[in-house]
Amino acid sequence: MGFRCAAPIARWRPWTTEQVFGSVPIKVDAAARQVRQLEQNAAEFGIELFGMRDARRGIVHIISPELGCTQPGMTIVCGDSHTSTHGAFGALAFGIGTTEVGHVFATQALLQRKPKAFAVNVEGQLSPGVSAKDLILSIIGKIGVSGGTGHVLEYRGSTVRSLSMEERMTVCNMSIEAGARAGMIGPDEVTFEYLKGKPRAPRGEAWDVAVARWRTLVTDAGARFDASVDVDAATIEPMITYGTNPGMVLPIGSAIPDKTGDAVFDKAMHYMGFHGGEGMLGKPVNVVFIGSCTNGRLEDLQAAARILKGRKVAPGVHLLIVPGSQQIKQEAEAAGLADIFKAAGADWRESGCSMCLGMNGDTVAAGQYSISTSNRNFEGRQGKGARTLLVSPLTAAASAVKGRIADPRELL
Repeated sequence: MGFRCAAPIARWRPWTTEQVFGSVPIKVDAAARQVRQLEQNAAEFGIELFGMRDARRGIVHIISPELGCTQPGMTIVCGDSHTSTHGAFGALAFGIGTTEVGHVFATQALLQRKPKAFAVNVEGQLSPGVSAKDLILSIIGKIGVSGGTGHVLEYRGSTVRSLSMEERMTVCNMSIEAGARAGMIGPDEVTFEYLKGKPRAPRGEAWDVAVARWRTLVTDAGARFDASVDVDAATIEPMITYGTNPGMVLPIGSAIPDKTGDAVFDKAMHYMGFHGGEGMLGKPVNVVFIGSCTNGRLEDLQAAARILKGRKVAPGVHLLIVPGSQQIKQEAEAAGLADIFKAAGADWRESGCSMCLGMNGDTVAAGQYSISTSNRNFEGRQGKGARTLLVSPLTAAASAVKGRIADPRELL
């Protein structure tokens, strides 16, 4: 079986307008050298490259779906762990190492162990103010950061079927944070409607043939899974992490559990400056980041704009909004979302990974608290000593306005 392969160079590219479209050089020398080397290698070997000023560029896990490159039934690999995002289309998609990327380019093959199957059954309706990000954080909190180890997660049930493609991508994106090899959702009419008319999707008669084949790519009735978990969507609230892995998560109105004496817990609390038994609501916020391959899509920006419209970012808070692709940036500007963000006092950027992993100067200072819509809250992820709290775009925007951790349902 052939592989689709791409390199996550978006993390190295700058995302300030003056660096992309002006004469200001890329801040970080290592990033500048990697971008130059990529351009040289692509030209030498005849590989299509969406360059710095290409209107199609952005984070690979966002631009591949929006271009129609990601399709049901594909095996997709990339040198980035969040390749699981593409599983939202019924593709088997997983991250690989740099050496493996070279091997795929050379041979279109990789030696892999067959993973086990894990059914995540989600039924019920998400409440207002609760998003796909809250859903996947709740699932990770339920099964743990190693709960999916050795498995591919299949998200199933009425709740999953009701999600948009953008929401499905958010869910599959964080499968790796549960320890899974990949995550996927069977293709359906939502999938086909999203892909129809995309630049790299089949057209005409080829489209009809493709859709007929894609309809067969669903789990057989009565299929057996090696593991399963049931989730009641109606019970999920806006979620927030409190520790140093995505499994250390709780409903935003809850108190941090007291696990004093647990070495991992104690280390995480020391790093975060928290204590067991403390509530999360009302804790101070220094930086808010809305973006990443988890929550940098148009629907995510629309959600944030619902909160920010007519409001101002609290004094002393830096709100950074980074779209996941140039297409999303253009759509957000055309829809007036960028005007809402700027009027609120947000920093509106070009597309890229940015503060998700503290690249190209977009970092959080040691000891400061970052409310982030990204996917990882490990020690130092957003900068040395940075303290990261993972949330949805709604919660991030509400916290930016309040200047403290806030429940978005209060502002909707």
